[in-house]
Amino acid sequence: MKRNILITGGAGFIGSHVVRLFVEKYPDYRIVCLDKLTYAGNLENLRDVEQRPNYVFERADICDFEAMKAIFRKYAVDGVIHLAAESHVDRSIRDPFTFAHTNVLGTLSLLEAARTEWESRPERYEGKRFHHVSTDEVYGALEADGGCFTETTPYAPHSPYSASKASSDHFVRAFHDTYGLPTVVTNCSNNYGPYQFPEKLIPLFINNIRQRRPLPVYGTGCNVRDWLYVEDHALALDAVFHRGGTAETYNIGGFNEWRNIDLVRLLVRTVDRLLGNPEGCSEELITFVADRAGHDLRYAIDSSKLERELGWRPSLQFEEGIEKTVRWYLDNQEWMDNVTSGEYREYYRQMYGK
Repeated sequence: MKRNILITGGAGFIGSHVVRLFVEKYPDYRIVCLDKLTYAGNLENLRDVEQRPNYVFERADICDFEAMKAIFRKYAVDGVIHLAAESHVDRSIRDPFTFAHTNVLGTLSLLEAARTEWESRPERYEGKRFHHVSTDEVYGALEADGGCFTETTPYAPHSPYSASKASSDHFVRAFHDTYGLPTVVTNCSNNYGPYQFPEKLIPLFINNIRQRRPLPVYGTGCNVRDWLYVEDHALALDAVFHRGGTAETYNIGGFNEWRNIDLVRLLVRTVDRLLGNPEGCSEELITFVADRAGHDLRYAIDSSKLERELGWRPSLQFEEGIEKTVRWYLDNQEWMDNVTSGEYREYYRQMYGK
């Protein structure tokens, strides 16, 4: 194989799209998909590529340093795209220790495994790359009428999740500055699209509308997020991994800001239309609930550096992306039902061991 790329969190939402893109686009690469298969990791997301000759799956925990070293040696890994992370803010508020353990110590484990393995080879860091995938939440919050996050925006995380990701970002940069590890960091805005675990807003609300369940909206619904279609994100990661500058940071956003309440109403209209429901009949499901602790008002990403240097821009308008996304979840209700019941997770637990 021309290259051996380790993609962590590869059975998750974003990770599965990145694995699929790399398996299909680079048949001369060996793609090693690594995932712990926690509640959000699901190999059903990769059923269409699991028989490809350049695809390999490894079930392991990124916090297991010895296991990471063994995988680097076994596959002669020369590139890493690190997506494995705990990512749900509400869960981080309830259980910050898990987020610190996985997102900080897990990243440190991978960095040290890469460093020790690559430094043991005659070519050392030549031809190597450690690409760390992070979030726009590390930058904190923006004013309603303010500007956008840039790559030089100071870090100001407000939740245990964003604090853990900020810490992991700092470790990645420290490994470049201290050891010369060839790193690159990307910070992305909110992703949406097929295969997202239904704890996140868009798949959760699609499912709730289908089942006539409440649509809980935090506060007044005026919090603003920048939305990015997941396949566009995967293409951006491809561009940065192959052509981005070493030790650089690239922000990846959708140029697409929506207030939460406006997004929910768009979902209601789209789902009702595709289900053949009377227009607006699911508006009555919207329920305003107490705001989340540390709920940032607005995120918005300035992706001009990525566009200027690597020529990337999102390919989909938001309404088109939402239409594709809603259709996918409605057409794949068995996937949704099995994911929420845990049946897929139990199947793969038996297949790969506890």
